[in-house]
Amino acid sequence: MKEVIIGVDGGTTAVKAVAFDLDGEIVASHHEGVPVEYGSRGEAEQDMNSIWEAVASCLRSVSANVSDSKIIGLGLTGQGDGVWLVDEQGEPVRKAANWLDGRSADRVDQWQEDGRSEKLLELTGTPAFGGFFPVLYEELREAEPDTIARAQTQLYCKDWIRFKLTGERLTDYTEASRTFLDVNTVEGYDMSVPEALGIGDAAKLLPEIRHADGPPAHVTEAASAETGIPAGTPVGIGMIDVAVTGMGLGTVDDGETWLILGTTGFVGTLLPSAAERKSKESSILATGIGTQVLEFMAPMTGTPNLNWIREILRVEDATWDEIEEAAKKSAVGSGGIIYLPYASPGGERAPFLDLNASASWQGLSLTSSRADILRSVYEGVALSLVECIRVLEVQRDLVVSGGGFRSDFLCQLLADISHLNVVRQDAPEAGARGAAVLGLVSAGRFDSLKEAAKALGATTETFTPNEENHEKYKQVMDLFLRTREAVQPLWKDMRSLRQL
Repeated sequence: MKEVIIGVDGGTTAVKAVAFDLDGEIVASHHEGVPVEYGSRGEAEQDMNSIWEAVASCLRSVSANVSDSKIIGLGLTGQGDGVWLVDEQGEPVRKAANWLDGRSADRVDQWQEDGRSEKLLELTGTPAFGGFFPVLYEELREAEPDTIARAQTQLYCKDWIRFKLTGERLTDYTEASRTFLDVNTVEGYDMSVPEALGIGDAAKLLPEIRHADGPPAHVTEAASAETGIPAGTPVGIGMIDVAVTGMGLGTVDDGETWLILGTTGFVGTLLPSAAERKSKESSILATGIGTQVLEFMAPMTGTPNLNWIREILRVEDATWDEIEEAAKKSAVGSGGIIYLPYASPGGERAPFLDLNASASWQGLSLTSSRADILRSVYEGVALSLVECIRVLEVQRDLVVSGGGFRSDFLCQLLADISHLNVVRQDAPEAGARGAAVLGLVSAGRFDSLKEAAKALGATTETFTPNEENHEKYKQVMDLFLRTREAVQPLWKDMRSLRQL
């Protein structure tokens, strides 16, 4: 009987299940949209039960399509950060406030002023931001004390999915790094920190930490009835989505770098320890492999910028290929337009932190064309990523994944601006593929992540820098940075106008 491994990816706007054979070919997949509910104060929330129902639907579809195969295991990943609380019975105490949530902007400022942000940075490797659990937990506890008092466990998205599949309240080192794991020693939670931050009650919410590729949990009878996955099927511990994507791209060794462009951007490099980090503006995730960490920046400047301009210019009926062909009619520099791509309601968190960051164009005139405006948005997104690449001192090839990098145009822009080769995996679903890699090791089919990643690997194509364009983009990059520096002092006052 043919054997398959299923990767489950709990994304922000959609969840998916993808079945791979042991040669890495996709044999079945299904995805379901999951809405994000935005509020006027920057809230971004999702119904946890709706997310589980969508995952169960995906698994039912995939399991039905591989009914003639043996499912040897499930691997998990999902969106990170936010506050995902369940009570003693395992029921959500409220909707999850996800990583996009920006309601705690003033609290972040307060933590920066009173030193708590620096304390977090020293321990977890991540500065305070609006969607970070410690900050957002304090915000919710103050606003909804009775609701938060009922919470027993903090389960991030993929941990929530695993709980529903197996009944086990567990997490891994990458997700634990987003609460109170000491990423310097990678020996476990530092329980003195919640008290020092004024949220000592949060310590009781922390689940047990397991290695991402360690022994699995198993599908329960109840979960089997909902999903169609046989009871007893191994379920891997998994990793946060930005980290697991590296496994799907085959980047598992120190020094290797990968980028993701989806709802947000991501630039990350594996390092032998937190002591090797390049910037205090970055974030650190312990992988659980010795003292290895992933240093990364996750700018909020992702594909929503492209979707937004598509709507604003009323070209929703055009294909992305048609839109990019239109953008190519403009030259390097977009006819003198600089686009600052900080359109997220939650502001920006990398390579700088400013929860009031806002998108804008500079250099527009009556001679600006639709092509200029379109290209400026693509360039703005790419310039934001390259700024992160430079801060992290990346010099190796850029291995890329995510919906945004399906665009040849964007891949070439990235190569031209960064002056680095951009390597794109031909096969899709790097997140689910990475989850499947971990699942294979957990299920005992491979002894190492490197072997499993090689087995599920896919072919790649490379975009090389255009030297002439790179020279021109040096000037564009300089102007991009100076434009932001000039406008940034106005962002807070601009955002205050939204409340008028």
